[in-house]
Amino acid sequence: MNYECKLCPRECGADRTKEKGFCGAGDKAVVARASLHKWEEPCISYKNGAGTVFFSGCNLHCCFCQNNKISNELFGKEISDEELGDIFLRLQDMGADNIDLVTPTHFIPNIINALDMVKSNLSVPVVYNCGGYESVETLKMLDGYIDIYLPDMKYFSSEISAKYSNAPDYFEKASAAVLAMIKQTGELKFNDEGGLLKGTVIRHMVLPSHRHDSMEIIRWIAENTAPKNVLVSIMNQYTPFEFISDKYPELKRRVTKMEYNSVVNLAAELGINGFTQQKSSASQEYVPDFDLSGI
Repeated sequence: MNYECKLCPRECGADRTKEKGFCGAGDKAVVARASLHKWEEPCISYKNGAGTVFFSGCNLHCCFCQNNKISNELFGKEISDEELGDIFLRLQDMGADNIDLVTPTHFIPNIINALDMVKSNLSVPVVYNCGGYESVETLKMLDGYIDIYLPDMKYFSSEISAKYSNAPDYFEKASAAVLAMIKQTGELKFNDEGGLLKGTVIRHMVLPSHRHDSMEIIRWIAENTAPKNVLVSIMNQYTPFEFISDKYPELKRRVTKMEYNSVVNLAAELGINGFTQQKSSASQEYVPDFDLSGI
């Protein structure tokens, strides 16, 4: 089959049966780790942990990515759609609170195929954990497959998104995608243990030197979403890894308490519900070992 890939806003047009796309992916799913992960938001990892499946490659390639080994260096193992479905069931058997698909955008056809194979035996929610740079048209393919959307909203400024992710249209695409996600999932629904069964959780990681950009995102969320439909996770885990280029000296430090609190305080003032993080979360210890565990 020949096709021009237009799954994400890059619309790079690669025939991924023959070449890699901008994301670094061909037509087979590539996975770096599948395991229980207890460090997602409390409503996502509420009991035994999320059943995370870390896909390799990414349509953003952010210069500071904490998962750099898989997103930019493309470490991982190629697997069939049947094997992917088996991984979902194995995680469920381990007691996973959900199936947490991490950076899944470029493998949506494979994921849908795998879910079709196992959906009759899958009883936990499916989480779409993405960078936010999504196509509304592609999200329509996921309607009925995804129970929980967990998108990032990384940037408001096109200048900043162009600088760090080569995506000047990031906010335009991410904001439209988030609204489409909310339309699909509707009101937040929880089980008796506080676990999220259906809904959208927006993540935003505060970057050093960019608190005003973060505050613009918080204002947009407050003006365009309703607390009954959305939770917001304001992340304090930015870590200045050694691989970050010297071209970005402003990214060579952690976020200050003032920077983070100014964003959190604004969210509280605007009536946004959700989660915050301790400063201790800004550590390499919280980055999973991408060692092909569970593959």
